[in-house]
Amino acid sequence: MKKAVFFDRDGTINEEVGYIRDLANLKLISGAADSIKKLRAAGFLAVLVTNQSGPARGYYSEEWVLQLNNRVQELLEQEGTKLDALYYCPHLPDGIVAEYAIECKCRKPEIGMFLKAHEDFNLDLASSYMMGDKATDAEAGRNAGCTSILLKTGYGERVLAGDYQHLPEADYIAEDINTATNWILAREETIGSKK
Repeated sequence: MKKAVFFDRDGTINEEVGYIRDLANLKLISGAADSIKKLRAAGFLAVLVTNQSGPARGYYSEEWVLQLNNRVQELLEQEGTKLDALYYCPHLPDGIVAEYAIECKCRKPEIGMFLKAHEDFNLDLASSYMMGDKATDAEAGRNAGCTSILLKTGYGERVLAGDYQHLPEADYIAEDINTATNWILAREETIGSKK
């Protein structure tokens, strides 16, 4: 079975700037591409799992979410790496667009996107990791059986200060995607040496 690192998008791979309506505002966090490159070289699949409630809120279309995800992939490819799979959830129970205003099994902290990736790639979720900047990211990772990492980028500092969502039970708290990547690689080396 394969293992993966699951990534949130905004505030994890690209800078958190709110709801993006212009592709020019989508910029990678410094070192994000290098981190993904290192993890893929170490044998992990890089998998995006992102809540994108813009369509449910009536801010923009689902097609726009796809364009934003494609732009993230383009920026990563320009730096010599890529995501192996991209999943997103456009739903929000109290959204204003009926098609998307539903209770679903894919909106984090639910694990529908993780299960789909498991099905698509035969993943060992227990040997996989989840990193993101929100409590719901850390919880989704734990709910899926992954090792969960909360990043201080994006909303992370506010989560830790108690100003946003709530304090999650993360397995590790990291400054950013780069620190988290180094921790994963060091941990994997330790696990490997014990086998």
